[in-house]
Amino acid sequence: MSDTPAVVRTEGLGKDYLGGAISVHALRDVDLRVAPGEMLAIMGPSGSGKTTLLNMLGCVDLPSRGRYWLDGEDTSRMGDRALSRVRNEKIGFVFQTFNLLPRLSALDNVRLPLLYSTRRRARQAAREALVRVALGDRAHHFPTQLSGGQQQRVAIARALVMAPAILLADEPTGNLDSRSGEEIMLVFQRLNAEGVTMLLVTHDARVAQHATRIVEMRDGRVVGDRPVSDRLRAEEVLAAMPAPDPETPQRETT
Repeated sequence: MSDTPAVVRTEGLGKDYLGGAISVHALRDVDLRVAPGEMLAIMGPSGSGKTTLLNMLGCVDLPSRGRYWLDGEDTSRMGDRALSRVRNEKIGFVFQTFNLLPRLSALDNVRLPLLYSTRRRARQAAREALVRVALGDRAHHFPTQLSGGQQQRVAIARALVMAPAILLADEPTGNLDSRSGEEIMLVFQRLNAEGVTMLLVTHDARVAQHATRIVEMRDGRVVGDRPVSDRLRAEEVLAAMPAPDPETPQRETT
């Protein structure tokens, strides 16, 4: 293996699920290295194992075999308490559905991970995270007062607030229109340019083309791993799109 430091490293990672008398091999002998600052897209058809792999890397599910090192720590040997700490401190999650609490402001939604941390200045850290996703002026808006793209940016800020080792995104543009989705990819690319390491699962080849590297999966195995030589630049794509309609403020529902 390369001597380059790896934020993510797996060796022989596998996952089996029992369905009656049948064992389903969802993940088969996956070896993967992700260096600091990479933006990795994981692609594959339904049932290819990409979501299972993301769950393993997010420490929300345990492998049946193999080992996984995150930021130098061997998570394969950890108990529940240690894994909870890793999920809270070292991993930021972004999902297709934004998972915001409707009765909390954007600021308070971003603060949620800090409630389980001993870190101080929680409110200031949350404000700084919102500024990083260009929503500093929407801190006191509620989710229903924000567009879908803005809600996803709040979710990204929440994932960033603990300064995690990696950011994991599962179909992050799946619920958005083309322009809002491209704006999210612009946020990701800017964060990546700042040094944030991220892995995103997508079925959309165009979304994957925004990454620096693409891993392709099929039948639980990695079948392709290549750098992106013709990377899409979200800023350029947005500049070529028609001007957006004036944004209509949304009212909070009761």
